[in-house]
Amino acid sequence: MEMENIMQQNESNVNGQSSTKKNLIILAILGFIMAGIVAGMYVFLSRNQVYVEKSQIVAPIINLSAQNGGKLEKMYVSPGDTVSENQIVAQVGQELIKPKGSGIIISTENDMGKIFLPGETVVSMIKPDDLRVVAQVEEDKGLSEIKVGQRAFFTVDAFGSKKFDGIVDEVSPTSRQSDVVFNISSQRQINEFNVKIRFDVNKYPELKNGMSAKSWIYKD
Repeated sequence: MEMENIMQQNESNVNGQSSTKKNLIILAILGFIMAGIVAGMYVFLSRNQVYVEKSQIVAPIINLSAQNGGKLEKMYVSPGDTVSENQIVAQVGQELIKPKGSGIIISTENDMGKIFLPGETVVSMIKPDDLRVVAQVEEDKGLSEIKVGQRAFFTVDAFGSKKFDGIVDEVSPTSRQSDVVFNISSQRQINEFNVKIRFDVNKYPELKNGMSAKSWIYKD
């Protein structure tokens, strides 16, 4: 009887090991299938999109100054303030400084009594409607396939994986490298071009000037 029990126990162990091996084989096969699916999706997406790691939300800076110069008498705004057209933002000498349009203040000079030369910046601002995602595209990474009007989406570091929609608004005709540099290196220099992506600032009011982003531009 004891011998019979031992044989039954051994048989049970063998069956258990066999079942475990089968399960491991099935899991391995499923893993390979999933890896293949993921790889296939990556290849498909890479063929239809241009991915740009280096991107940033920016707007042209508008610098406000006094035409005649003089001593900074008063500052009426602070960074982050929203101002309207012709609102007084500062006083230099007897001159009141006013913007020609509405916008958001991004920097101010608060050294009261400081003498400013004519045209020297006292207040800087941006217009929210001018915000764009500026993607720095390397010339050999799909630049030739990017055109104005193409759909795009982007993520912003501050908001994790949340996706924001946009449209290519401009492809710079010149590279970010302003000066031609010649050297004896055998490695050819790769230049970057700015691609601007427009988005609905009213739909995405949380997006701010200077935020870092990543961009995907559809080739079709």
